[in-house]
Order: sequence, then C-alpha cells, then structure tokens
Amino acid sequence: MKAYKHSVQYYETDRMGITHHSNYVRWMEEARSFLLKDIGFPYDCIEAKGIISPVTAVDCRYKATSTFADEITIVIEVASVKGARLALDYTMTNQDQILACQGHSEHSFLNRDGNFVLLKRDFPNFYQALKELENKNAF
Repeated sequence: MKAYKHSVQYYETDRMGITHHSNYVRWMEEARSFLLKDIGFPYDCIEAKGIISPVTAVDCRYKATSTFADEITIVIEVASVKGARLALDYTMTNQDQILACQGHSEHSFLNRDGNFVLLKRDFPNFYQALKELENKNAF
C-alpha cells in the first residue's frame, strides 16, 4: 500500500465548482506512476525494457465531491499480480478523511509486438516488487 497526494486544481473543476468526474481516472494514473517509480520501476524504465502496459479495465465509484484546493490522498494497493496482469485498487479521501472515490484498474504487460510478457519469468525483480505489495485480502 502506498499513498500519493494530489491538490485539486481550479481547471479540474466544472461550472458547479466540483471536480469533474474524469479527473479521478487521471489521478489514478498519477498514483500508479508514483507507485511504480517508488518501487524502482518507473514507466520510462519499463518501456525502455520493451514492456508496454495498457489499461484493460477501469472502474470509479464516486462517494463525495471534491473541490478546488482540496488535498486528495490516493491510497493505491496491488489487488493482484499474476502472469501478465496487474490489478490495482485506489481509495481517495480528502483532507478531512472523507471518502471521495474508490477505484480499480486492470493492466496487462505486453512486448512491443503485442505478445504477453510473463513478469515472473521475464522480469522477476519487477514481479517480486509488485508481489510484495499485493493485498492478500483482495478478492
């Protein structure tokens, strides 16, 4: 489990003064990039090794609004890592600990030819770093 902080920017809000729903998916990507960099495998290094990681599914459940200048803490957890797939869970709360959004994303790992990359076999250090963060209680 890792935590990433994001300050809501004015341009991320809509005419009603609340954060536009599409930004939560962007924040999930920011948190994912933070996580990978934090464990020593930033996206640019992964891609330099010939691995691409497309998003195969994303889900957001909006629980409360956020507004300009809120500080959102995004807790990111590795729900599962196996074969060529990674699933992540996100919990986003504001500075008052109010749950704003719960998210989930799924990713695959491919080489540049579009074939699956088996992390455990082909990139064991990366696989192990993710496996150490895996939430054993995830469904």
